[in-house]
Amino acid sequence: MTVKPEQKQKKVRKNHYIPNLAAAYFKPTEDWSLDQAREEFEKAKFDFPVDRVLYGDCVDFMRKLPDESVDVVIADPPFGLGFTGKESIYNRDERFVRRGYREVEGDYTEFSEKWIKELPRIMKEGGSAWIFSGWTRLDDILRAIKESGLSLINHIIWKYQFGVFTNRKFVTSHYHILFLAKGPKYYFNKIVHYPLDVWEIKRTYRIGEVKNSTKLPEELVAKCIEFSSRPGDLIFDPFMGNGTTAVAAKGTWRHYLGSEVNKKMKNVMDSNVKSIKPGQLYVPYSERHDELVARARRRYGVLNEKELSIVKLDQFQS
Repeated sequence: MTVKPEQKQKKVRKNHYIPNLAAAYFKPTEDWSLDQAREEFEKAKFDFPVDRVLYGDCVDFMRKLPDESVDVVIADPPFGLGFTGKESIYNRDERFVRRGYREVEGDYTEFSEKWIKELPRIMKEGGSAWIFSGWTRLDDILRAIKESGLSLINHIIWKYQFGVFTNRKFVTSHYHILFLAKGPKYYFNKIVHYPLDVWEIKRTYRIGEVKNSTKLPEELVAKCIEFSSRPGDLIFDPFMGNGTTAVAAKGTWRHYLGSEVNKKMKNVMDSNVKSIKPGQLYVPYSERHDELVARARRRYGVLNEKELSIVKLDQFQS
């Protein structure tokens, strides 16, 4: 006898899905109190000097680093656009743009391949790299990544509030951030319940601030660092620029190391790094506001960490 479709029994899920319940019980993969993070930072040992920036070509510097010595790489290379940061379209006072910024000379593809191929050797197994890029040279960066052997985990879009006015095309108001890993078992600390791959973070501007052409927000760099490292880890930046990576690393209980070709940035960078205290930007992840988690906990009566350990999952499955 043929069974009609309407006569077939519906499959019953063994565990009934309850909307947003997982969010109510979310905990970061790893978390540290202020004292624990400080302890990890202070006990970290290295076979070479860290928490410093050397001035010169980044490739020469990377070739001197030991194998598997870096936990995370943050790289914001020149975009190959002939950009100086003083262009009138940016409405920027050139008195506050430090001279000496150097754009890529020669072939950008060759430049990209040259520095990116150095990354796998210096990165620890399971380490990661974050490379910033505009859309005009993105294909060169992606090609160099493929040749390096690193794995592309995520292609993140950073949307910011500023864009140069255009007449015959759309205004560009985003960067690309490529999240890469060395090896299949890379470290990723899920510090929020629902981490999206589009980040809306405003560019920061301080009146009278001296900078190296452009400057990434510290919040943006810190976000990359905290998702992919532990307190005490070493963060390396081959294009240190304004010292933003050093500031974000130091402020989140990480160590830093970097290189910068523009020697005229030394005083600016030293000032920026000295302006932040170790751990100044760090807040334990479980204490940070996550709106999705907060709404779910209000809905199910799970309001804090103590209640999280008391309230049982099965009470919601009746």
